[in-house]
Amino acid sequence: MHIALVAGEPSGDLLGASLIAALKARYPQARFTGIGGLDMMSQGLQSLVPLERLAVMGLVEVLRHLPELFRIRRQLRQRLIADRPAVFIGIDAPDFNLGLERQLRAEGIPTVHYVSPSVWAWRPWRVRKIARAVDLMLTLLPFEAAFYEQHRVPVRHVGHPLADAIPFRNDAGEARRQLGLSLPAGTCVIALLPGSRSGEIGRMGALFLDTARWLHAQRPAVHFLLPAATPQLHATLEKLRAEYAPDLPLTLIQGHSREVMAAADVVLLASGTATLEAMLLKRPMVVAYRVAPMTAWLARRLVTIRHFALPNLLAGRELVPEFFQEAATAPRLGAAVLNWLEDSPGVAAVTHEFEALHERLRRNASEQAATAIAGLLEAS
Repeated sequence: MHIALVAGEPSGDLLGASLIAALKARYPQARFTGIGGLDMMSQGLQSLVPLERLAVMGLVEVLRHLPELFRIRRQLRQRLIADRPAVFIGIDAPDFNLGLERQLRAEGIPTVHYVSPSVWAWRPWRVRKIARAVDLMLTLLPFEAAFYEQHRVPVRHVGHPLADAIPFRNDAGEARRQLGLSLPAGTCVIALLPGSRSGEIGRMGALFLDTARWLHAQRPAVHFLLPAATPQLHATLEKLRAEYAPDLPLTLIQGHSREVMAAADVVLLASGTATLEAMLLKRPMVVAYRVAPMTAWLARRLVTIRHFALPNLLAGRELVPEFFQEAATAPRLGAAVLNWLEDSPGVAAVTHEFEALHERLRRNASEQAATAIAGLLEAS
């Protein structure tokens, strides 16, 4: 059996790897092709294009890469029509995958989209395009499935794989030992996660280092951890550190972002899947995001939700402070981090909320997704 999958960024690569493992348990002889990163390839995916070529952020930024993205999608479509998969699974990356799914479905290839686009947040009319593109939508978050049911799109809520993978309890001391940290007693640890893509680092890296300098001036007994998703980003962050914060008590770490968050007292991070990881690790956080000015202008006119941080979306209210665009300044971010360090009752309350949300999302997601895909294959 031939199964094709395409992931467009590191978070999708993690989801895809777990899904491939669950599918292999059902179909041991299956072969997997498409586009993915190291995690999916470690599960046997033959990646036809490096994942990094799809990992483009923002509404405006993607315009520069459109010719290459269209070329990749055209070549992949031709290859998959020639070597027909039993099913095509697009993992997130809706701007790339939904068009490909629509084309493959028109050729009679069953299609699945794993991870709902944020149609419930902005451009809700996209649901009509999704209905034409997919035979099955798999959602990670509970409120998403209800939206698709209302619009009569076949859907299955599977829960979130991270909620299955991350233990309910995570000890900061153990995480610090795993990272080889040896810090003086009483040292507060702050994790800085400006993003996993070069565009995010370019916009958020200097801001987070400025925030760290502000915090260090207010509270000297603090140590910062900064993980780099790739060797290339490690070099970029090292240059930023040398330019903006050469004397800061900071440890730059290759990979291990989850351990870095687990080791922290507070996490300062860019909006995205990492906010969900921090929530599941039960770590208080401050969330920030900056995009290109035109992207921000469009977002303010098209987005219909009040919050953008995943913990706040899941709770339906602000559990953690979030700052967008010009509101994301070093003093504001620093003050919000400092507030967590000084508010033990607030940390206890948000930890309790995070535990309840963790329970809601823990559904053995990859197994549920594989079961739903198997059902579609049997019905095809």
